[in-house]
Amino acid sequence: MSTQPKPTSTPDSSWLPDFCSLPVIVAVMIIAELTVLVILIAPSDESQPLLSRLGTVTVFVQWIAMLCVVVLCKARAWLQRLPRLHGVLVAYLLMLAITLTGSALAFVLDQLLNLKLTLPAQYQWRFLLRNVALCALIGAALLRYFYVIEQWRARVQAEARTRLDALQARIRPHFLFNSMNTIASLIRTEPVAAERAVEDLSDLFRAALGADGKPSTLAAELELAQRYLAIEQLRLRERLHVQFDLAADLPGDLPVPALLLQPLVENAIHHGIQPLPGGGTVSLRARRQGDGVAITIANPRPAEGARAPSRNGMALANTRSRIEYHFGRRGALRVNEGDEDFEVALWLPELPITESPRPA
Repeated sequence: MSTQPKPTSTPDSSWLPDFCSLPVIVAVMIIAELTVLVILIAPSDESQPLLSRLGTVTVFVQWIAMLCVVVLCKARAWLQRLPRLHGVLVAYLLMLAITLTGSALAFVLDQLLNLKLTLPAQYQWRFLLRNVALCALIGAALLRYFYVIEQWRARVQAEARTRLDALQARIRPHFLFNSMNTIASLIRTEPVAAERAVEDLSDLFRAALGADGKPSTLAAELELAQRYLAIEQLRLRERLHVQFDLAADLPGDLPVPALLLQPLVENAIHHGIQPLPGGGTVSLRARRQGDGVAITIANPRPAEGARAPSRNGMALANTRSRIEYHFGRRGALRVNEGDEDFEVALWLPELPITESPRPA
């Protein structure tokens, strides 16, 4: 009986964006400034120069917009605990109240200092009501816009999680079958080596299958790759040489996706070493660079006529998608193909990863 990954449900609280995040703040500032431009381009009987009015209105509108962002940022956790309709209504009323209060304060200061930046004293209510009306229209559009964006992002995350679960379900049996075939080939000829390989495989699968969808660590993934190469060395003998060049300052506890390196090492053997009669060397190099870790896996490449049909591209695409899922655009996988060698380079940022993907 086969089981298929269940799509992650969209959280009911995803209607409200993170007003503390830089993209949301920038979006609010841009929309506020577009509002300023629309107001100033419209016909007006005011006698002040356009640039002077632009500077004054920009400062005022951006001030109100940032006040709304700060309040909604601080109140986000509380608003998300409310039913969706109540939360939207409260957020909307908060924006209107901030606009009304800020407009009243600006009007009073303008009158006290006689700056003549707003309207004459007898038009106070016109000034306040006009600003609240503008906030009501733009605030409703903004909340709707952010709601649509958050719903779309939640669906993308659910689909990405489903694809990742399906990928994990394919990788693990494939890894198991290849490893068991290697051990089976040793049982009759070298039972001692086969027993040692079984022990290595047992430890390896305890780490690989015990994660249950949780992130692994860089140290665990490097050890898993080493154990797999040790099993393959028992099968290929002198045809397979392995070089490890691991820096001493590697962050071993760096969270990374489980089974990240093993498929790449497996490809290096099956598409690089195995087709060559004389074999070759698989090298794995890891260095700490800047705010992340650079890992390269290199192997010789058979001549074009001797290359077997390869599904290497699928494995690389799957690994790339897993890196993007967990790290967003800050992680990367790059392939360098030469006439006689093949290299895969990974960049893993030092970021905590969770079961939710990083925004791209």
